[in-house]
Amino acid sequence: MAQTRTVDVHAIPGRGVAPQPTAPPGRKMVCWFNPSVLAKAGVKALLSGTIGKQADRRLLDAVASPQHLFFDLTRDDAGREREELWFDYVADLGDGWDSTYAVALAVSQAELSLKGPTGTTHVTKGGEVLVFGGDEVYPTASVDEYQARTVRPYEAAMRHGRQRPHLFAVPGNHDWYDGLVSFLRLFCQGRESVAWRTHQRRSYFAIKLPRRWWLLGTDIQLESDIDAAQVEFFENVAKQMSDEDRVILCNAEPEWIYQQVKPHAGREFLDNNIAFLEQLVLGKKVSVFLAGDLHHYRRHENEEGRQKIVAGGGGAFMHPTHLPRVDSRPDGYELKESFPKPEVSRRLTWRNLGFLGHNPWFGVLTGILYALLGWGIVADLNATGPSHTFVNVLSGLISNSGSLLLSALLVMGMFGFADGRRGAWWRRVAGILHGCAHVVAALLLTWLASAISGALLGGGETLRRDVASGLLLFAGGFLVGPTLMGVYLLISLNVFGCHPNEAFSALAIPDWKNFLRLKIDRDGQLTVYPVGIRRVPRAWKAGDTVREPEWVADPKDRAATPPELIEEPIVVSQTKAPPTKVGKGRTEHLRASAFVPGGATS
Repeated sequence: MAQTRTVDVHAIPGRGVAPQPTAPPGRKMVCWFNPSVLAKAGVKALLSGTIGKQADRRLLDAVASPQHLFFDLTRDDAGREREELWFDYVADLGDGWDSTYAVALAVSQAELSLKGPTGTTHVTKGGEVLVFGGDEVYPTASVDEYQARTVRPYEAAMRHGRQRPHLFAVPGNHDWYDGLVSFLRLFCQGRESVAWRTHQRRSYFAIKLPRRWWLLGTDIQLESDIDAAQVEFFENVAKQMSDEDRVILCNAEPEWIYQQVKPHAGREFLDNNIAFLEQLVLGKKVSVFLAGDLHHYRRHENEEGRQKIVAGGGGAFMHPTHLPRVDSRPDGYELKESFPKPEVSRRLTWRNLGFLGHNPWFGVLTGILYALLGWGIVADLNATGPSHTFVNVLSGLISNSGSLLLSALLVMGMFGFADGRRGAWWRRVAGILHGCAHVVAALLLTWLASAISGALLGGGETLRRDVASGLLLFAGGFLVGPTLMGVYLLISLNVFGCHPNEAFSALAIPDWKNFLRLKIDRDGQLTVYPVGIRRVPRAWKAGDTVREPEWVADPKDRAATPPELIEEPIVVSQTKAPPTKVGKGRTEHLRASAFVPGGATS
């Protein structure tokens, strides 16, 4: 990291200048295969899933937190009708500092020039509205994690930038891991921040945009379900729309992909909920679907020009785009663009061969497991002499109940870890083979440890040989265990199309980030600018003036790339909608309340 100056632009007059740190105090990318992270995330997911099924927080908030039917952004701060509106969409953020801050820095610019694939440069404006599209923090939601991984990067980017945007947030599954407590505290209580202004009071919202456009944000919770109060809310919103109005629908998950690639996961239930909301509640087809949850960019389009866009590149580790294949959808949507390209994604998967380098603490775990599995066997072998065959090791496994039990648990654990998207048969075969590979590797290392300790220490005192064998087993397990896991993930993804999440979460790739910048012009056209950053900066220096963000990219990091367009801007025109199908609302009509920028909303 390069050395930077120590001038603090926030020094209080008369009190001197406070020293500025040489590097931002940010968090590193989450190491998902760190045993402590796995344990904490697993417990949080189990608890939130169990409690979330029994007590839906959204039902209580609907009663306790009144919210305007919609926020009106058709007029500016002075009350004049807007001729155009810019807004930004960022999903799956709040991971490592480099990736999250790189996106925040691009979003915070008052004006951002973006070069397209054809060489054309497009000048865009920073959005007056900022939408977080789900999973605002990793690995699990808490006040500390939100502050360090989400709030801090955006405050540093916005501190000396343009006027603070109005923020609206959609919760994802990671936001639900603490029962939505921290999410509601941060985004739904009108809290002011250096980075943004919040207005929503619930985990879902509706915004009336200029030129007959609407932006709706849903909360599908952990069960991929839209609750009754939320349906009732959007029913009343739909009554405010005419047949010419158009909707941008923000969901935390891309149901159009999950329904196709996870047929065994019950995702069709999610698709039915979205279809119900789209057809029976809104009464018209949505023009643009936006979603995150998959940490890459993918755009599908049908013949009518309607868009389904995944843009989950706000800061979390990259997800693959080469598998599983979703080139076409049964309802007429075709894949138009991916970022990164599938061939790049396939090539990046090979990094799993260096699994240990990305996940050293996982090596500690496998080292301990291998040592525990083989130490009892090698102790018995050492007591009988310095020289043994692999058959002796197998016999020792059968006669040692502790090692035999640990081997069975290891195979069962790998079976539970195996991806079931190709069906139960694949999970059984892949899980058992993977588990057996670790057991065989541990036994081979036991044989080698016994042979090496015997050769070095001879047939004398067995205690020294036992200690030496245990250390050799740990070292071997530290190296071999993660390598086997990496090979398993590489083959699973590139050959069988399984474990896309695990194969890339293990790599924690901070690059290939993306977000969407959108514009509604005076003619009612919606233009989507998909912004990509191929390589985020790894080095930062303090901003030089009060007009700069707190941290800027260090020019010495020559490998970093500037934001650019993933593809040429996508234009969505207003086309006539189908006849309204809205049924009778189940509650009285609620009067829409105008949105007052910067003011209270309830």
